[in-house]
Amino acid sequence: MEAAGTLERGLAVLRVLADDPGRPMAATDLVRATGLARSAVDRVLATLTHLGYLRLDGREVRLAPRLMELGEAYLAGGGLRDALSPPAARLAEELDESVSLAVPDGEGVRFIAQFTRRRTMSVAFRVGDLLPAGRCAAGLALLDPAAPWAVDDQLVEPGLVAVAVPVRDPDGRAVGAVSVVSHTSRHTADGLRAYALPRLRATVTEMEAALARPPLTAHNKGPDGGPAGGVDRSRVAKQELGAGYLQSLARGLAVMVALGRPGGAILADASRATGQPRATVRRAVQALERLGYVAARGTRFVLLPKVLELGYAHLSGLPFRAVVQPHLNDLVARVHESASVAVLSGEDIVYLARRPTRRIMSVDITVGTRFPAYATSMGRVLLADLPEERLDAIAVKPLSSHTIATTAELKTVVRQVAADGYALVDQELEEGVRSLAVPIRDGSGRVVAAVNVATHASRATPADLVRDILPELRETAARMAADLASVHGPAWNGDLREVVRLGR
Repeated sequence: MEAAGTLERGLAVLRVLADDPGRPMAATDLVRATGLARSAVDRVLATLTHLGYLRLDGREVRLAPRLMELGEAYLAGGGLRDALSPPAARLAEELDESVSLAVPDGEGVRFIAQFTRRRTMSVAFRVGDLLPAGRCAAGLALLDPAAPWAVDDQLVEPGLVAVAVPVRDPDGRAVGAVSVVSHTSRHTADGLRAYALPRLRATVTEMEAALARPPLTAHNKGPDGGPAGGVDRSRVAKQELGAGYLQSLARGLAVMVALGRPGGAILADASRATGQPRATVRRAVQALERLGYVAARGTRFVLLPKVLELGYAHLSGLPFRAVVQPHLNDLVARVHESASVAVLSGEDIVYLARRPTRRIMSVDITVGTRFPAYATSMGRVLLADLPEERLDAIAVKPLSSHTIATTAELKTVVRQVAADGYALVDQELEEGVRSLAVPIRDGSGRVVAAVNVATHASRATPADLVRDILPELRETAARMAADLASVHGPAWNGDLREVVRLGR
């Protein structure tokens, strides 16, 4: 390992962390697992943390949501997920059963999309998971090119049954498989085949027609049709961080992301997209080929499903609270006051995450607590994104001597919150409690959650909160939104009512 290139060393560290993401791991554990010198591990960790791919929690190292951009590059560039997901989602709805999309990966199959049904006993495959090809319906369908379909009768796990059909590209190659998955409490294997196979075959015909259409052109193209010119950000980072920053590792990972274009990319494309010299890009591509993450297709290079082994399955399954909690912890460490995240539920807010500060006198709130939205800073931020007529139905009543008294006052305050981009509530929920909140927005700009800092009135004036806390809150909200988008996609709000119901 010591003789391997820097990119190989960085990917080795990521693989170890992704193999057992739930296990707390320190730098010394990574030294033992990879065989690398401690100095090399320290520099890899410093670089990956700077890139946002890892988080350091004391001595422990954890995968961070931004790492998913590597897997997203494969999924977007491969084209199968985006082309096949709409008909797969419709199939799951029509059959009221879970549907999976998988692609071949070495001796196994790797899942690239999941459309599950919400049941007490549900399918727990995750995007990025790898299964032995001979132990699941999708793998069996891909192992035998002539097979029109395949059935899994509890091969993977007792009680699990599935039927799969291969999906072929315009050249007739089986490039993936779509599976309908159920439980023996609902279907026998033969019963599932009889129930699902006709509709499954019709869906695969629709999918193959989608693959026969020309792919959508990539965005951000330059005047010559290639990708628009990028900036090599590793140069600035190297100047700022010095010897502790591995520029070649950062550059290699940037090349991996740049290859995530429909049909792959030629070296000149990747060079323009990353702002790196072509020779540097070539060395990175050669290293990625050796490790099985990239393959040549004529003059172009494409990412392979193995990229998903770099933590994608674990990170894609992170619940809402797990994504925002580290950012709350960081915020409290900086401002030394309690912080929370909440969403709107009817006319109330519901706390989904919280980090209290250690003080003799502190605000005592737990996850799951509900408060009237009109009297809280987070509530007003969330109400500010609603149509005004929704506010007319809210009954306002005093909770303290400072609480606004009428719905008309609430509407005036909420309009000001929308204009300011933050809400400050001064002792309206309870005497002595001041709080400041900002919105957390999804990819469309819609306000779907809020984050706040709360303190006792004796410790900070309203002006103090705006001056000292507001910039920190806005930075935290932006980081939360970016990580939520990484994990759940640009429209990550999906259905936050379900988040509230599950308390996640």
